[in-house]
Amino acid sequence: MRTDGRDPSGNVRDRGSGGGAVGAGLGAGALFAIVRRIGVRGTLIAVVALAGIYFFNPFGIRDTVFGLLFGGTPGQTQQTQGEGQTCDTQGPACDFSARVLRSTEIVWREQFQQGRLPNYGSRAQAYEDPVLNFFSGGVASGCGQASSDMGPFYCPADKQLYIDPSFYQVMEQRLNAGGDFAQAYVIAHEVGHHVQNLIGATNKTLPGEDRNRTSVRIELQADCFAGVWGHQDRAALEVTDADLREAVNAAHQIGDDTLTQGRADESQFTHGTSAQRMRWFRQGFDSGDPRQCDTFAVPAGQL
Repeated sequence: MRTDGRDPSGNVRDRGSGGGAVGAGLGAGALFAIVRRIGVRGTLIAVVALAGIYFFNPFGIRDTVFGLLFGGTPGQTQQTQGEGQTCDTQGPACDFSARVLRSTEIVWREQFQQGRLPNYGSRAQAYEDPVLNFFSGGVASGCGQASSDMGPFYCPADKQLYIDPSFYQVMEQRLNAGGDFAQAYVIAHEVGHHVQNLIGATNKTLPGEDRNRTSVRIELQADCFAGVWGHQDRAALEVTDADLREAVNAAHQIGDDTLTQGRADESQFTHGTSAQRMRWFRQGFDSGDPRQCDTFAVPAGQL
């Protein structure tokens, strides 16, 4: 793919290094220690539990739990990061991400203008461009403190995206998911969560389904929306078949079954299997139609 023909988005911020601000959080060493102590299965269960607390906030305990674990609370932004440090050392990655973000802005403005979106009870208003925050080590968001170990994420509370650009190196070196279109897929997936937030999908639930299954539907829809972006801007970005294979491979490598090496049963999954993630990305990419991404309209057994 080529991004040199696309101007970078102006909706970016360099939040610098927040390592000190996340002193109470889980660093890589602590995370690996936990894995060794309770195993991959136990760690996955803990992650699933935290995801459930984060997204659904049962009994209003989210602020307390995340305050104890990560040194902050959702909805509380602490301006403790240094300014202008991350992109000084990660310039090309920041520039690439900003150009991809600009591409997503153009695509989703048009989709919202045309009303080509799943309907969850109310017509979506005009698209709101999200802010993409670059950081290293850790960052304070509207959803609380976060470590780079968590990977890229979207915070629905402040409608902003967050990424440590060094994650691209993790993708290539640890996840075997290298390539620029694979990296672009990561940005587009997080933007997909922003789209969900705007159209009311983020908090949607289905009767009789547990939180894990709902989380899977949400993640697969974000994958599909990422595919829609790739389809809609394919010509301008000169996306090739090789690029497409990079994104599909990335979707495979971050499937729950692949990440846990088959050591957890599917009821514990929160993002979907590799096969599901590849299929929904391709559905969006092949159709180019966000309305084909309504994962909430599909029976659980057909996801």
